[in-house]
Amino acid sequence: MSFQTPITIKEAIENIENNKYLLPAIQREFVWSAEQIEWLFDSIMKGYPISSFLFWRVESKTKNEHKFYKFLNEYRERFKTHNEEISTDGLSEFYAILDGQQRLTSLYIGLKGSYAYKLPRKWWDDTEENIPTRHLYLNITNKLEDTEDGREYEFKFLKKQDTKEQELYTDNENKIWFKVGKILDFNNFTDFSNFLIKNNFNNFQIDILSKLQQVIHSDRLINYYLEKEQDYDKALNIFIRINSGGEPLNFSDLLISIAVAHWSDAREEIRKLVDNIRDKGFSIPKDFILKTFLYLYSKDIRFKVKNFNQNNVAELKKEWQKIRETILEVFDLIKSFGFTDYTLTSKNALLPIIYYIYHRNIYKNFTTKQEFKKDREIIRKWLHIMLLKQIFGGQADNVLSQIRSGFTDDFENIKINKNIIEFPVEKINKKIKKDISVGDEFLEDLLCTQKDDKYAFSILALLYPHLDYKNNNFHKDHLHPKSIFTKKYIESLNIDKEVKEKYYIPCVYNGIYNLQMLDANENMSKNNKTLKEWVEEETKNKDREKFLEEHLIPDVDLSIENFPEFIDKRKELLLNKLREILK
Repeated sequence: MSFQTPITIKEAIENIENNKYLLPAIQREFVWSAEQIEWLFDSIMKGYPISSFLFWRVESKTKNEHKFYKFLNEYRERFKTHNEEISTDGLSEFYAILDGQQRLTSLYIGLKGSYAYKLPRKWWDDTEENIPTRHLYLNITNKLEDTEDGREYEFKFLKKQDTKEQELYTDNENKIWFKVGKILDFNNFTDFSNFLIKNNFNNFQIDILSKLQQVIHSDRLINYYLEKEQDYDKALNIFIRINSGGEPLNFSDLLISIAVAHWSDAREEIRKLVDNIRDKGFSIPKDFILKTFLYLYSKDIRFKVKNFNQNNVAELKKEWQKIRETILEVFDLIKSFGFTDYTLTSKNALLPIIYYIYHRNIYKNFTTKQEFKKDREIIRKWLHIMLLKQIFGGQADNVLSQIRSGFTDDFENIKINKNIIEFPVEKINKKIKKDISVGDEFLEDLLCTQKDDKYAFSILALLYPHLDYKNNNFHKDHLHPKSIFTKKYIESLNIDKEVKEKYYIPCVYNGIYNLQMLDANENMSKNNKTLKEWVEEETKNKDREKFLEEHLIPDVDLSIENFPEFIDKRKELLLNKLREILK
């Protein structure tokens, strides 16, 4: 490995364009934010070093043995983040980037591409309205002053729909913005001078544009080392040593890089699975897939490099299809329980479920087969309880290992143990060494859980287990309408201050105390009626006592004037129910 003659940014961009620079499969995907890219260009303009790079020269024999990818230049948050695989058949030799991919991709996007990210309070729809395409521009009207982050040159990704991709754009504040990629068009001093003259720039604008021209075309800022040996294992080892410390590389990316060295399709397969799960409405990191494999096949489930050796990765490759189908089935299962990405408060809680379904070999249509109905209900209840008790916080690996030992004392034995016929809740719970007991203080805290809190769903789903969660036919609903409890109404009550402060507070009227789960039709019928009106209407031709029992409503005066007594009685009712469920 030797240090090479530095090159300009313009030369580096041309090498990317001509597929002379490619990314090896061991590289992670692009993760920099728009702000990080803007900051990089500011650093370049100020003459700050941007660190050295490490390239690996890949020759004809080596290139056919491994996968390589193009650089990304049109980034769209969530929707276009994956690098395109490239056939290297027509390339005699090229350079694989071992260190510096994020910086080079940022330069490429800033000068030749675009960056799109979702606007606040917009849906995740792949449209320009929600995720507008942006190009990098430089403010040539003035420099920044007294910025907290030390930036001096104002680079900014501006929306395509505003700038119309003009080389010069004037905004509402009369700032003039120069499209940064335009600088690549000026291959010689004459072209650049003509552009300056044509636009009649002032001295400040000439200075700032000349600086940009210099750092892109003239300054040799790309300092790099070159590895020439055609040894993929050596390249991998260099890559690991460079990226194993600090923030530059997420540890899961590092482990995937190691897996790729032994199974070339690992990166693509894991990426596709993450995308498939996202299509079901759940967001998971790549770590989850790797952790699942360790949970299924490794005695040590910690993220350690040694746990992704050649033998382990060979096992992952061999069993991949079954692992993949089981993970997808479990996400179908929890979706049928009514969970969303927001209410599923711990993805780690799914690992024991995956383990059980996988090793029992019942992953095909477990969510829908009638024979597994009882098993599904046991798992559903267990999952809600584990989430409420928050047992996967802190030292999750320890708890996961303890739970796994509850399925069988012999890791291999579960594969052939025909006696396991349903999810063994009692056995695995006994193995958990963390204190998961619940007292009245914990239960009363649960009752204060607010309607839109991420834990509210699990609490109400346990209290109302018989609704149609599979078809999303349920709604959280206030018993006494929340709209009643205005400041004006509360102040008008002729009751003691202590009573107001105990009962007429959000903890109570917007908490589980005053919430129920209804099916969609019931919720429509209730609308914004008072509790008393709704119950009277619904029980005209029904057994009132049975109706109240099913809806966990105490048999007391249900008028709003009797709210304190209603809450006292419902609290008692809910506490008894939760004690029974969470014991």
